[in-house]
Amino acid sequence: MTGSFLSRNPSVLIFIAVLALFTLLATVFSEAFGAGLISTSFIKTLGKTLCLCLVAIAMDLVWGYAGILSLGHMAFFGLGGYMIGMWLMYERTRGIVTSSMANADIPPTPQEVTDAIGNQIFGVVGSSDFPAIWAFSASLPLQLALVVLVPGLLALVFGWLAFRSRVTGVYLSILTQAMTLALALYLFQNDSGLRGNNGLSGLQNLPGLDAVSQDVVSVWFLWASALALGLGYMLCAWVVSGKFGSVIRGIRDDEARVRFLGYSVESYKLFIFVLTAVIAGIAGALYYPQAGIINPAEIAPIASIYLAVWVAIGGRGRLYGAVIGAAFVSLVSTWFTSGQVPSVNLGVYTVDWVDWWQVVLGLSFVLVTLFAPKGIGGLFDLISGRLAPNRHGKDLGPDAGSLREQEAEQ
Repeated sequence: MTGSFLSRNPSVLIFIAVLALFTLLATVFSEAFGAGLISTSFIKTLGKTLCLCLVAIAMDLVWGYAGILSLGHMAFFGLGGYMIGMWLMYERTRGIVTSSMANADIPPTPQEVTDAIGNQIFGVVGSSDFPAIWAFSASLPLQLALVVLVPGLLALVFGWLAFRSRVTGVYLSILTQAMTLALALYLFQNDSGLRGNNGLSGLQNLPGLDAVSQDVVSVWFLWASALALGLGYMLCAWVVSGKFGSVIRGIRDDEARVRFLGYSVESYKLFIFVLTAVIAGIAGALYYPQAGIINPAEIAPIASIYLAVWVAIGGRGRLYGAVIGAAFVSLVSTWFTSGQVPSVNLGVYTVDWVDWWQVVLGLSFVLVTLFAPKGIGGLFDLISGRLAPNRHGKDLGPDAGSLREQEAEQ
């Protein structure tokens, strides 16, 4: 194939242009830099939505393109949040402790400062000692490295064990869900080193920037989230283009045949699994400072199931479909759960949308699966005319039986 990557994939340029325009308009209408038509809380919602779109792209790459239905990618998302959350909480607590000790008659020793920080952070779980996992919490560069390394290493070990054993299909999905459940249950324990059920809080306060208002910080995170989404989209689009993309699609459609052709199927699957875990970790590291808190409930298996639902609703096998699905479900769920949607009085029962929203989401997933398997993204195929070629059952290649029309429509 000739031409540059972008010239061969104009949809990438369209996506980047739409994302840039969205970010610009949100900035202009924000309270920090513009007309104040969009509240700070909603700017944070938009920033978090962009992070969810990024992890949805990762899910689409591993499931929609490689055929690996992972029900554990929100675990990698949460681990990224925990890694950056440790630095944020340590530095914020250190600032509070040093400020309170500044007026002491006798200057505190470094050990006394460390003990006071530990007591502030871990006193809620009956401890004052820093666990080994917090060894690098005072260093931002090292914690940023852990945002990538911890999810990546976990995915590498898990994927290597699973793929070398050739675990596929529903069995692999169950294993990923079991991994997520085991991690969540471990983090719920007080001796996990991450404050158990209390989690990490106060993450919205950036150390050293106390004078900067939250409306400005929210826009900064919006920009960072948009940049990460744009770069992540370009990376995933590049991965699925060309020969590599053809191989992983082949693995999705007929793994045995691709292996027979001499490709190392396990290596391709492991690469995609680790790459998407790293992308999910980065998305989580941007999401939770905007959310302000992270606890083990965020890593529960149901979160990864929701992620699969978003991708299915948007249209798996289409990167823009994953973005559409995640953005649509995130914003609509925010609307339903905000209490702004009036309840429906049926006489004998009143439908409160805060409680019934998840039922609506489940029904939407079932309806999309039955009647619109290509999801919302499939509508763009109709608009752009990207339909299966009508060759009246003729061969699509030089050899007899080389991919017929009915196969191309699948």
